[in-house]
Amino acid sequence: MSSNDSKPSWEIKAEEKRASTLAKIPSEWRLSPEDLELAAKQHDLTGPFIQKFLDPQTISIVTTDSLDLVEHITDGQLTALQVTTAFCKTAAIAHQINNCLHEIFFVQALERAKFLDDLYEKNGKPLGLLHGLPVSLKDQFHVKGVDTTMGYVGWIGSNLGITDPKDAHKIESQITADLLSQGAVLYCKTSLPQTLLFGETINNVIGCTLNPISRNLSCGGSSGGEGALLALRGSTLGVGTDIGGSVRIPAAFCGVFSLKPTPERITYRDMANTNPGQNTYRSTVGFLSSSLGGLDLALRAAMAARPWLRDPAVVPIPYRQDVVDDILSRGPLKIGVFWTDGIVEPHPPIRRGVKILAEAVSKAGHKVVDWNPPSHKPGRDIHLEFLLADGAHDVHSHLERSGEPLIPALKEGFRLRDPMPLLQYQDLTIQGLAYEIKYSDYWNSTVQDDGQIVDAVIMPVAPHAAVVPGRYFYTGYTETINLLNYSAAVIPVTRADKAVDVVDTAYKPVSELDKDNWDSYDPELYHGGPVGLQIVARKFEEEKVLAIAKIVYAALQTSRTKP
Repeated sequence: MSSNDSKPSWEIKAEEKRASTLAKIPSEWRLSPEDLELAAKQHDLTGPFIQKFLDPQTISIVTTDSLDLVEHITDGQLTALQVTTAFCKTAAIAHQINNCLHEIFFVQALERAKFLDDLYEKNGKPLGLLHGLPVSLKDQFHVKGVDTTMGYVGWIGSNLGITDPKDAHKIESQITADLLSQGAVLYCKTSLPQTLLFGETINNVIGCTLNPISRNLSCGGSSGGEGALLALRGSTLGVGTDIGGSVRIPAAFCGVFSLKPTPERITYRDMANTNPGQNTYRSTVGFLSSSLGGLDLALRAAMAARPWLRDPAVVPIPYRQDVVDDILSRGPLKIGVFWTDGIVEPHPPIRRGVKILAEAVSKAGHKVVDWNPPSHKPGRDIHLEFLLADGAHDVHSHLERSGEPLIPALKEGFRLRDPMPLLQYQDLTIQGLAYEIKYSDYWNSTVQDDGQIVDAVIMPVAPHAAVVPGRYFYTGYTETINLLNYSAAVIPVTRADKAVDVVDTAYKPVSELDKDNWDSYDPELYHGGPVGLQIVARKFEEEKVLAIAKIVYAALQTSRTKP
């Protein structure tokens, strides 16, 4: 009897998918068994380790950020083909050592890069703002000729969410088309968790994606593969989604930058999604990057395509340079600091990170005030009820296609149950709006202290640094911001340090949930874990929050150079 005879058909299908993905990596980019064994024993796969497998030109290219890469292509220092080859190779290595890709379409990408080089030579001008820049995608975005499984075995060989099987591999998400219209090169799709609604990245198709900076820790979720790939420099600009923290959590955990826009700012048309009929508090397309400049470039490119003309859900707001100019030329900003939500206390590395950033901003001459908004508990609770309002019927419909089970961490939360009744759903909508109003009223009240309203708020992304797998107990720091539909950017601040971030024995947890989180802190395990923080502005303030993030990050950099 063969080894496969005892395995369920879904497991065989997943194995075949993993093998076919690896087979798409050119032989010259394949690692030896000895190299793979070495990687498996390595704590930190980033920087010097992954660069062992890269040539000097590739290293030079992939360690350059998005804006500079586009500039080098358009001024003739590099070709799109050279840049694309470098990122395809690095992504191939990254996947072999850290299991972060769902889809590889390097051949398609290299053909696209050659086309862009020929077009540039012929016309003497770039196709758009992203001309020649490789852009990675979370496996929710449809690309012609490529699977979109969204982590479900049942969608292997097709595209999740299509209504007619004959349309498999023919559809294209609008954001995908918009990026291509601006000259992007698409080359891979990255891993995500089963259901999307999980703060770690694990599914039955490829298994688990860990944090390449510290293999003791998670890369976060649900755009976890994007965070991991960026940390390994297999990308400088990735596209993800966020309904409960899904671009912010991986950015914070993997030491990179992200932007969560307000829903309806970026097109979501023709995308795969979980429970797509839940539109009261929508998921939003967001970006992750190795730099703030990359995030700004992505927003500019997305707006340059005027997405509202094809997607009626998008609010017609072009990129607003005047907002950026106003923030950058203004006097001192007024920044709120949210130290704790009082529900789950941040671990010592996060406490220290908030303090570092608050002091840096203050030393740069800006006003720093404590942020004491309405309790985040109602916001988090209401948001969570919306996420589970369909009784997990959408999730189970995808599982049934193959017979795969829920991963262990999700078995209880996504057990099948009756959907929320309509009248209860409507009442919950009213509660959500009331909470938004209450929070907005508090924000407006901050003008009363000194005549200046708070511009943005610094707050944790999670109550811990990049988390120990299985110990992500609380997502309230991100979910409440989704309920408010606020704009948010994430910046890396520091790393957990066992010598500094010692256990605070004086702290007494306020609940069982708080105790579970507090007891999970182990300075040894968390040592080296990235600490990223979010900077939060109000609805449709994407340009403002990016400009403020630039100022705040510059203050942080300056503070590091001074005694």
